[in-house]
Amino acid sequence: MRAHLLVATAALSAALAGCGSSGSGPDTSPAGDIPDNTAFVAFTAADGKYQIKVPEGWQRSESGAVVTFTDKLNAIRVQTAPAAAAPTVDAAKAAVPGVSPERAETVQRKAGSAVLLVYRADSAPDPVTGKVVPNEVERYAFWKGGTEATVTLSGPVGADNVDPWRTVTDSFTWLS
Repeated sequence: MRAHLLVATAALSAALAGCGSSGSGPDTSPAGDIPDNTAFVAFTAADGKYQIKVPEGWQRSESGAVVTFTDKLNAIRVQTAPAAAAPTVDAAKAAVPGVSPERAETVQRKAGSAVLLVYRADSAPDPVTGKVVPNEVERYAFWKGGTEATVTLSGPVGADNVDPWRTVTDSFTWLS
C-alpha cells in the first residue's frame, strides 16, 4: 500500500510540475509583458504630421513635439524634429550618447525605412519605491520631407513585447 501511495504521489507531483513553467500557473506573465489581447487605438499628432497605434487605455502626456504613452513598466515615446536628411546608423548612435547598442541597423516598416537601435537602459526610479528596472529599448528613427520622427519603445528586460512593438512600429504613418 505504501509503495502505491509513493508512486501516486510521484505521479501527481510530476503532473503538477508540467502545468506551468514557473510553478505559478500557465496564466502568469513576466513583469512588463503586454497581453496578446491588447486593443490598439490610433493616435494622431496635434500637428497632423503622423499617426500611430498605441495600446488602448495607456496614459498619455504631451510636451511640445513629444508625446509619451505609459502603462505600468512600458512606455512609447514619439518625438518629431526638423532634420535636413534621413538618419543614418551612425547619426542615430550619436543621438543617444553613452549607449552601446546591441543592434544598430536599417529596417523596413510600413512607413518606409527606419534606423533601429536596440539597447538597454535603466528605467526612471519608481516614485513610490525608488526601484529601478533594467529596460530593453527599441529606438526607430523615421524621416520624411525634412522631419524626423523618433519612436522609442521600452519595457523590462525579459518581457515578451515583440508582437506589440511590431504592431506599434508598423502602424506609424506619415500624414503630411
